[in-house]
Amino acid sequence: MTGMAAHTHDDIDWAERIPALRSADRVHARTHAEIAARLVSHLADHPVVVDAGSGAGGMSAAFAAELARRGGGTIVLVDAVPELLDVAETAAKAAVERAQSDRTGRTDPDAPATETAGTGSTGQQQIALEQARAELAGAATAATVGRGHPGAEAVASAALAGQVSIERVRADVASAELAQLVQPADLVWAASMVHHLPDQQAGIAGLVTALKPHGMLALVEGSPPTYCLPWDLGIGEPGLERRLLAAGDRWFQRMRADMPGSVRMPYGWNTALAKAGLERVGSFSRLVDLPAPSDEAARNYVLEHIAWLASAGDEFVTQEDRDILRRLLDPEDREYLGNREDIYVLGTQTVHFGWRR
Repeated sequence: MTGMAAHTHDDIDWAERIPALRSADRVHARTHAEIAARLVSHLADHPVVVDAGSGAGGMSAAFAAELARRGGGTIVLVDAVPELLDVAETAAKAAVERAQSDRTGRTDPDAPATETAGTGSTGQQQIALEQARAELAGAATAATVGRGHPGAEAVASAALAGQVSIERVRADVASAELAQLVQPADLVWAASMVHHLPDQQAGIAGLVTALKPHGMLALVEGSPPTYCLPWDLGIGEPGLERRLLAAGDRWFQRMRADMPGSVRMPYGWNTALAKAGLERVGSFSRLVDLPAPSDEAARNYVLEHIAWLASAGDEFVTQEDRDILRRLLDPEDREYLGNREDIYVLGTQTVHFGWRR
C-alpha cells in the first residue's frame, strides 16, 4: 500500500530506540505468541490483522506466525516511522518462514523440535499455544465480509494457499481514520500506542473505523509496571527501582500535558472501548516471568529498561540516584548491573478488547 507523510506526537526518537524495542520483543516473545494465539482463535479463516503502531515487530511476528500455522491470512503493519516499518516487516517475514519451516520439519513425528531464541523449544511453545486456543474453545468468530482493498482477491488466493500476505503503511493514525489507510480488518491490534496519541478516545474511535462488522479491537494499555531489580542493591538508598518508576510516571504525565492538542481521558480502558461503540468489552493479562539468574536476552532487556527509566526520569530523581545509576550502567564499574546474578524480569501484558457491532 502507498505511504503518506507522517510523524509522532511525543518527541521520542523511535528509530533510535529500535535496539531497545527489539530487546524487549525478545524477552516478550513467548507472551506475544500466547496473546496472538488467543486473539486469532476468535477470527474466521484467512483473517486480516492490522498491527497499528507495529514498532519493532514483536507482535507483528507473533501474528504472522500464528496466521501461517492457521493456513494463511493478511497482516498489515502501520507505523509513522519508516525505520520501524522496515524492522517490523523483516521480523514478520522471518516469523512466517520459521513457522512454515517448523510445519514442514515436524511432518516426521520422530523429527526433533528446533530451538527458538528466547522462547524455549518449539514443542513447549506449541503446548502454550494450544492451551491458549483451548481457553477460547467455542468463542464466536468474526464474520468475513467485503474486503474493499484493491488487492483483496489476490490476498484471498494467497491465504487459501496457506500463505501470509504482509503489507505496510506509513501513517499517523492520529491524523486520519484507520479505515482510510487499510482494508477492512477482522482484528485491529494496538500495543502501547494509544497513550502516545493526543486524544486517546478519538484515537480509539479512529481504530474502530477499520473493523469489519463483528471485528475485534485489542489494545495493550495500563499494564502494571515491570520489576527487574532487588530492593536493596548494596549501594545508595534502597528502593531505587521504585523511585525510578515513580519518576517515570511524572515524566509520562508531563509528556501527555506537553503534547499539542492533548486531551485527558479520566476513565479506564474498558470504558474507553465502550464509549467507542464496542460491545462484549473485556480484558485479560499474560505474565512475563523470567526469574533470576537471567539469560543474556533478559539481562540486556533489564539494562535497556533501567537506562530508559533513568533517562526519562532524570530530572525527577536525586543527584545521589543519578550517580548510582551511572555506576550501575557502566560496564567498567564493579557495581555494573550486567554482572549481577539477581536481576530478573517480572511483569504483565494486559489486553483490553471489544467487538464492533
